[in-house]
Amino acid sequence: MSRIRRQLNPGTSNTVETKNVLDIKGRTGNLYESIAIISKRANQINISIREELHSKLEEFANHTDSLEEIHENKEQIEISRAYEKMPNPALLATSEFLDDKIYYRKNDQDLFG
Repeated sequence: MSRIRRQLNPGTSNTVETKNVLDIKGRTGNLYESIAIISKRANQINISIREELHSKLEEFANHTDSLEEIHENKEQIEISRAYEKMPNPALLATSEFLDDKIYYRKNDQDLFG
């Protein structure tokens, strides 16, 4: 089982639920900075999930299969369905951010001075 799928706890749902903007802003003091951190983490999660899915589906790849045989591979379909049921990476990243599970740091250098 993958690291991402193991970190899914029963409290993480597939549905979007409203979050308090002040909670998100309160972590960094800047709403846009918090959203940027969540966005970067969601991208990391998405890449990890995609790589894992492709590696699992590659196990079933047989380049000599006919079109009918490809559509009848039930294991492939079950793996794909399991990944479709996983929460959106943005939801996972937001949950991690609000639970203080994301490490981030500020670069205090002045870009223009």
